[in-house]
Amino acid sequence: MISPWSDEGAALFESLQPSLRRIFRTSQPVLLVASSATGLAEAAIRCAVEHRVLVVVGGFFGEWFAAVAEACGREVVRLVVPTGRTLEPEQLARLLDGPPVDAVALVHSETSTGALAPLAEIARVVRTRSDALLLVDAVTSIGASPVETDQWGLDFVFTGSQKALALPPGLALGVASDRLLERTRRQRDRGWYFDLLKYDQAARAARPTQTPALSLVYALERQLGRIEAEGGIEARWRRHHSMLELMEAWASSQPAFRLLAAPGRRSWAVATLSPPPNVPAPDIVRAMRARGFVLADGLGDLSGQVIRIGHMGDLGPEHLEAMLAELAVVAV
Repeated sequence: MISPWSDEGAALFESLQPSLRRIFRTSQPVLLVASSATGLAEAAIRCAVEHRVLVVVGGFFGEWFAAVAEACGREVVRLVVPTGRTLEPEQLARLLDGPPVDAVALVHSETSTGALAPLAEIARVVRTRSDALLLVDAVTSIGASPVETDQWGLDFVFTGSQKALALPPGLALGVASDRLLERTRRQRDRGWYFDLLKYDQAARAARPTQTPALSLVYALERQLGRIEAEGGIEARWRRHHSMLELMEAWASSQPAFRLLAAPGRRSWAVATLSPPPNVPAPDIVRAMRARGFVLADGLGDLSGQVIRIGHMGDLGPEHLEAMLAELAVVAV
């Protein structure tokens, strides 16, 4: 352990920024917070929304984002899309012609359904049709698939350490635009712990806001080195996309299974499968665990109906191939 406020601590925090900025594709400082990603969801709402927020709900975590906003006392307009589908830009354009909203909030890669929203196109609509801020839950897309924070004009984008970055849980990472920081300065109800102005100032000064999760910061330092050694974030994207292609090819060869998300709108990091009608999803999860593979049951309304497969982080095609070979046997 070191003092995070020492010169040694400053050198550690400063050394992380170049790699983190490459991962988030931004020139802004990347904020480090000792919390789950949900902490930064709350920060986004408290700092960006004064009255009303439009939340896209396409699964469990879209509803989660809406619930966070309501718990913060904001008015929430839910834009509900069918399960396994994503918001399309033309739908959003029509909604933005309605009552004004302070922000649009959405989940980029919906972990419950495996659906990947067309974020670049959605961001373009927000920029051209509204002065609303765009708040993005990128928990299972940062590190797995392209998220161009600056180029796409994202006002706040955040993730957790335990997903595609393949770290222990407990760190949240995010980027705030200048537009969002200016809005934050005017907010009277932004709280203290999750005040994004404090985190932005701390990141620029290579200092924490309060005692950091230092052991996780060391883990992040090591993992950033491994990402660079792999060939950088672009190489990591390619590996994740190859696993998506493998997952799609396997599903097309197994007519009893069905990918919940539509072609062209599938996450590069997680797949949600409807199993054969005669084999309960929880039974498949238990059988696969007995064979050494950890899959997940459905969440919320999908509980007991689907299986979820995380193909992200440090996993490669060879790991996914081994798992799918066993899955084909188990589900017969």
